[in-house]
Amino acid sequence: NKNADLRKIPRPMWDALLKTVRCEIISFTRNEQIDAYVLSESSMFVSKRRWILKTCGSTTTLACLEPLLRLASEIAGYTEIEDLFYSRKNFKRPELQVSPHRGFEEEVAFLDSFFDDGRAYSLGAVNRDCWHLYTLSRGGGGKQLLMNNNNNVNNGTTNVNMNNLIESLQLPDPDQTIEILMTDLDPQVMAVFTKDVCNTGLEATQKSGIHKLIPGMVIDDYLFDPCGYSMNGVSKSGCYMTIHITPEPDFSYVSFESNVASSSYGDLITRVIDTFQPGKFIVTVFANKTSPAANVSRELEHLGTIAQWKRRDIQFSRFPTYDLTYAQYCKYPS
Repeated sequence: NKNADLRKIPRPMWDALLKTVRCEIISFTRNEQIDAYVLSESSMFVSKRRWILKTCGSTTTLACLEPLLRLASEIAGYTEIEDLFYSRKNFKRPELQVSPHRGFEEEVAFLDSFFDDGRAYSLGAVNRDCWHLYTLSRGGGGKQLLMNNNNNVNNGTTNVNMNNLIESLQLPDPDQTIEILMTDLDPQVMAVFTKDVCNTGLEATQKSGIHKLIPGMVIDDYLFDPCGYSMNGVSKSGCYMTIHITPEPDFSYVSFESNVASSSYGDLITRVIDTFQPGKFIVTVFANKTSPAANVSRELEHLGTIAQWKRRDIQFSRFPTYDLTYAQYCKYPS
């Protein structure tokens, strides 16, 4: 169905889906390529063939799967899933989560109930900071799932990327995602994202320098009361960036994500960490074989230090259609 398009799904249906996740739409912007929603708990992006949900706190992210797949089939007109990625950093307070998010094993079991060819991975030291990932092995259960759905009408940050729902298998378009997850942030920098220092999201965006990270983005930002910040940026080409900030000193956290294409992310990483001054951060880069970022793992392998931050861990994983690079950095004493 060449007319299949996830953007056909109307706003009230998105509202109902997000209610199952325990969040709601705060703000919305769009262009010809992508719809971007700022949520009470992070962001959602919808384009013709891709759906991305980022959440935080004690949201129930995976509760969206059943209604999402039904909407993709019945409203948007899709019958197959090309790729799915569910990923998150290990929880700082796992005891605050609710089912099915009380542990990665429970999340994997839940996802396995939908997909018959899923694969689960953990990168990094599992007794320290690590990153969990669930994805599909190409040719697995995604196709079967949407067809079944059609025939049977019956924190840290979490990221669900339902990527490239397709009508037929073909050489994939270039695709890449860079994510930077930052903790132990500079309190003076974090103060910008409170109502004590700024009155609006725009003021926080400009005072922090966020608007300079990726030029050319149309920014939709929001400053929460009494503190906290979220923003989405979209470009005419369909690229996006999104940042979410929890500034409280005891559990400060910043997530940055973008699908901007590049054969080198060193400068972007440097701009991001210079802006937020984390004590430590994780970088992950997903890129498929046709992406300009396909060989970015070599760049990160040679970035043993970035300014004041020293790399403590690096891992590479090769999947059927994507390669993943994971690196962890810590600031060394001045």
